[in-house]
Amino acid sequence: MAGTQAPEEAYTAEPFVPEAAGIEALREAAAGCRGCPLHRDATRTVFGAGNPHGRVMLVGEQPGDQEDRQGAPFVGPAGKVLTRALDEAGIEPGDTYVTNAVKHFKFEVVPERGKRRIHKSPSLREMTACKPWLEAELRLVDPAVIVALGATAGKALLGSSFRVTRQRGMLLPFPGHEERGECLVATIHPSAVLRADDREAVYGGLVSDLRIAAQALR
Repeated sequence: MAGTQAPEEAYTAEPFVPEAAGIEALREAAAGCRGCPLHRDATRTVFGAGNPHGRVMLVGEQPGDQEDRQGAPFVGPAGKVLTRALDEAGIEPGDTYVTNAVKHFKFEVVPERGKRRIHKSPSLREMTACKPWLEAELRLVDPAVIVALGATAGKALLGSSFRVTRQRGMLLPFPGHEERGECLVATIHPSAVLRADDREAVYGGLVSDLRIAAQALR
């Protein structure tokens, strides 16, 4: 009908999130999400994966190129860094659920760089649109500790004033979920290790932050 607003223009995934659904039903529903315009160019929705009862929930920014192609989070180079860091920090990968604040890959193609899809950070509006999926995952997984990987994840969980440089590596309360106590640890995104000049030092900082999460599980 002429004049009818497309669902993505409302910038909310809420109408696509089924009530009282389990993780698999959520994943199936998310595949058809049109809660924001990012679905138009992405290959697919990349939903969370891992142990649906994991004690640690790791939240990244958004899928990257490999994640978009394969349909799973953290399967690219940053995922390998994260797996190694978790092991060194004393967190069993099998006790984790991994997801992203935004479920579709946001990118641009720069002609002078060929056909490679270049990552673009999600906007606050896009993060807000996707938040109903993240809230549903948090509700179902009910982790003991939440780890925000990078600035976008931190803002999605803690609000737009979050700054990873100021708030990383400490146990923080989760706004709106005060009954959980201090259960959230923020750190850098593993991709920051890959971009760093001094990878060893930056990686060491990531492991150190993850150890704070590991200690909170004891």
